Amino acid sequence: MTGELTEITVVGDDKTGIVANITTLLFERGINIVDIDQAIREGMFRMTLRADIDEMVCTESTLRETLTELGDDLEVDIQIRFPTDRETKRIAVFVTKESHCLQALLEAHATGELDAELSVVIGNHGNLEPLVTQYEIPFVDIGDDSGIPDEDQVLSVLDEYQIDLAVLARYMRILSPKIVFRYEDRIINVHPSLLPSFPGAAAYRQAKEEGVRIAGVTAHYVTTDLDQGPIITQRAFDVPDDADVETIRNRGQPLEADALLEAIELHLDNTISVHRGRTGLHSGTDSSEYQLGLPKDIEAIQPDDPIDTHESDTDTTSEPVSEP
Repeated sequence: MTGELTEITVVGDDKTGIVANITTLLFERGINIVDIDQAIREGMFRMTLRADIDEMVCTESTLRETLTELGDDLEVDIQIRFPTDRETKRIAVFVTKESHCLQALLEAHATGELDAELSVVIGNHGNLEPLVTQYEIPFVDIGDDSGIPDEDQVLSVLDEYQIDLAVLARYMRILSPKIVFRYEDRIINVHPSLLPSFPGAAAYRQAKEEGVRIAGVTAHYVTTDLDQGPIITQRAFDVPDDADVETIRNRGQPLEADALLEAIELHLDNTISVHRGRTGLHSGTDSSEYQLGLPKDIEAIQPDDPIDTHESDTDTTSEPVSEP
């Protein structure tokens, strides 16, 4: 089996027979199914299937065409991504009105730091279009006057530019299962708190109101559960006694961009995996190259004493429970 697997994503209305038809088709063509995951949300079905095609008895183009025909018959959308599809990954960046994360991404792309093609910026408002056009990158406004996005148009744009990774650079809208299911583990968001604390809107204000002494930011994969996707990178900062919301925001925004860029780099380098909702570095990856959490020099001041050293003090699992 090769190190990289082919990924097949199925999205559509929940109905009987979808899984059986697709798995049978793959079996008949000598394809080994390695992993399969299913979910239903708001009446929409999603199946993500990863397979080894080393012993496949048809060509990649034939398999793609056959799956498309089957999808039409089943009235579902079937997308297949082969490891050899494209060496240079294509990124779409979603934005609203805040520019700091977008600016960092544009600069990283312009200097060659971002090892991918920044293909398009998608906004639910047009405020950031002048910034994007300075870098000669297409900007598509998918929002109405109130900023409500047209998700059918979003999917059309993602398909048009053959996007591999979607990045939410302070995009202030929730993506529906229609999009999230099609791009599972391929949408990265940055949130201005140390998740799972302070999810949702106004995270910096929540940090101020709760009186935290350490706040931070989190880059994570997007799921259909708001701000609960697998965490990739986090950054923390101190909150001074007299800090107001603006001070906290000013401290957090540079770290938002930093954590987001790091998460994108991890994804593009294929050095990170997701297992049971938790991310981890692939075996053999040099962890010193990445800053998933606090800087390494923090460990030098991390206290290691006192700790529990007597088993009798800590292991109480075998002790009987007294009856009242």
